[in-house]
Amino acid sequence: MSRDNRLHDCRAPFGGRPNPYLDPGIRPCGIGIEAVEVVFIHSVLSQRECVEILGWAERAAASAGVSDVEVIAGVSSEALTRFANNAIHQNVAETVRRASVRVQSGQRTARASTNRFEKDAVERVVAEALAIMRASEPDECLPPMSEPAPVDPLDRHDRETARTTPRRRAELVAEAIGAVERESQTAAGIYATEESVEAVMNSRGVFAMHAGTMARFSITAMTADSSGWAKATATAARAIDPAGLARRAARKASLSIAPRELAPGRYTVILEPAAVLDMAGQMFPDFSGTAMDDQRSFLTGRLGEKIFGANITIDDDARHPLQDGTPFDAEGQPRTRLRLVEAGVARELARSRSNARRHSVAPTGHALPVPSELGETAANIVFGGGTTPLEEMIASTPRGVLVTRLWYIREVDPYEKIMTGMTRDGTFLIEGGEVVCGVRNLRFNESVVAMLNRVEAMSAPVRASGEEAMDMVAPAMKVAGFPFTEVTRF
Repeated sequence: MSRDNRLHDCRAPFGGRPNPYLDPGIRPCGIGIEAVEVVFIHSVLSQRECVEILGWAERAAASAGVSDVEVIAGVSSEALTRFANNAIHQNVAETVRRASVRVQSGQRTARASTNRFEKDAVERVVAEALAIMRASEPDECLPPMSEPAPVDPLDRHDRETARTTPRRRAELVAEAIGAVERESQTAAGIYATEESVEAVMNSRGVFAMHAGTMARFSITAMTADSSGWAKATATAARAIDPAGLARRAARKASLSIAPRELAPGRYTVILEPAAVLDMAGQMFPDFSGTAMDDQRSFLTGRLGEKIFGANITIDDDARHPLQDGTPFDAEGQPRTRLRLVEAGVARELARSRSNARRHSVAPTGHALPVPSELGETAANIVFGGGTTPLEEMIASTPRGVLVTRLWYIREVDPYEKIMTGMTRDGTFLIEGGEVVCGVRNLRFNESVVAMLNRVEAMSAPVRASGEEAMDMVAPAMKVAGFPFTEVTRF
């Protein structure tokens, strides 16, 4: 096994299958309940096993006269501690295996999947893919299967995170709950750690493999009439401070007690990074060559035009140090850095090999598993930011609203990217450059395009995590004239 891939060959002697638990026992978790203390057998997917799966698939397809085969295989092990009412109430752990096999003959292709890695399961899924392929219409734009291309590895696997135990999660959750309890509040949330391995390979020699880890902590602190929220994710659990996040959520809940009702209207709004992610994240599936061809992108007819403010620059950069994920796409092609927006001008699109072939340009390494109606997607969003700290934005605002996060966002107008949604878990009135009180949550109807034309200031970008869009690197933003249409009931 290659040390470069940072894989753990932790097989247990259970007929070649991974044993998800080792020496399980019941031990107290330290905050009022008991939890199963488990040493988790981490993601098991070796290069040798991948080659074996591909070989079985190739031989099964060859027996039917088909030589082009692609396999996407992955294993993820996730463990989660969930808490509510200031106590842990759930510890769960799950290992998921998945193998997706695509066959191609001429201009026809099809894919089928299984969650088993045994020879008979692979042969069965190849037979399913072949049957679907024969029943499919030819695709004139379908390129041959991808050829090998060099992929520089990314080290996003943290051994300590992969080996996090329920006891360790419980200890950190207990500290977070304690911080909220000291404010006479109630805490709820999750702490999860995950290890994953993903490989893409085909009969033409493509072989790309990546191992990664992820930690996620989210907490909501609640009083009788207010709430505060904080969340963080990172490839290394040590980069997350659950107690610090809990204190932040508790401060927001305390400041929100007895919220005032603010009249609907246009306000200067300061969006924290999670709120920027929640809102702006709705537009990035449109930065796709296939979406443009289908005329379902808000960029249709606008590429190369200035559509945002001159202070808005956005990249898709899989190698950014605050990003996560694989350095290759679903066809095993290396992800390239894209300048999606430069000084407000829409510049580049994500392109799969099929879409790139249609337009006689180079693919960008953003393909979704073929066949796909969506084609490709921008996946590693990095906003350029500014130099204005959040505190300075607040101090420079005579009257406005500070927003922690948004939720329940739905699209109203796909071409102008008008979204509707609500604020949540920390919405505050700013007067005279100070946060003076919490306000009841507000509903908005706002165009992402219009919003990004009225950004007056930005902080330095950080890794942000919300609930309405994928994690990205984003700043806080001060936006003029943000329209709130009504007050919610809470």
